[in-house]
Amino acid sequence: MMVTPIIIDTDPGIDDAAAISLALCHPEFDLKMITTVNGNVGIEKTTANALKLKRFFNSDVPVHRGASRPLLNEIVDAIPVHGESGMDGYEFPPISEKDLASTHAVEAMKTALLNSEEPVTIIAIGPLTNIAILLSTYPEVTKHIKEIVLMGGSTGRGNVTPLAEFNIYCDPEAAQVVFNSGLPITMIGLDLAREAMFTHDFVKKFKNTNETGLMLHDIFQHYRSEDFEYGVKIYDVFTILYLLSPQAFNVIEADVQIELDGRYTKGATVVDFKSQYPNCTVVLSPINNMYEEVFLEALNYCK
Repeated sequence: MMVTPIIIDTDPGIDDAAAISLALCHPEFDLKMITTVNGNVGIEKTTANALKLKRFFNSDVPVHRGASRPLLNEIVDAIPVHGESGMDGYEFPPISEKDLASTHAVEAMKTALLNSEEPVTIIAIGPLTNIAILLSTYPEVTKHIKEIVLMGGSTGRGNVTPLAEFNIYCDPEAAQVVFNSGLPITMIGLDLAREAMFTHDFVKKFKNTNETGLMLHDIFQHYRSEDFEYGVKIYDVFTILYLLSPQAFNVIEADVQIELDGRYTKGATVVDFKSQYPNCTVVLSPINNMYEEVFLEALNYCK
């Protein structure tokens, strides 16, 4: 089996918790570290939530705290969607400060990338602040990055403004740096999760799979993504499902640029499918409901 070395950069968040759980337990991934960023909730809480998951899985994967605010933007959060703590709904074991690695996320990523024997895939499921700082400060790491698979953006409508998706809107300048880094980028945006709902029946179905299934089921009940009456949109988990099974999704190459100046459009991902010079693979839609099988199969590896 091919094992992919990965780093997860994250702002947990309920959907982040699903992605982290699968990545920590799946034998196809070698998770080098989890780095945290301000996003769904503030950096203190996103870091605490990453540590709760580390403790839940008794994992020795290091957690490194990263950027506490966007490059230029004012701070925005998503407390109405994820609850006050960012991961309401489940009683996690207590965490302690000593569970946190002392090095800043950006320094830790740099060191891990430069020392890795093979190129590392970065899975970015929060605002792109840490990744932009990493690429701008230490450009020498780029040849050690295999690709960046990110959750963010949309080819059409947004979810925080009419045109902007939350992770990009939080730090559009950082996103612009990352999309123009010259690295292979896969964008998993709102288009996919809108078509690949986790219905409430599906969520009930995996509740009794194992402890992780129960934990995810319980926190999903506190997750107020749009269209909650029909199901939950677990955006971030699709980064993992895509890496496990790219053939389960429809993709198209495009040039993606970030709108930085527009009064009504700031943070919009402007996706040009006709460009001669694409910088990105955009994951558009699921093929059948294969993603459900990929998810259940991955969940079986968890405790």
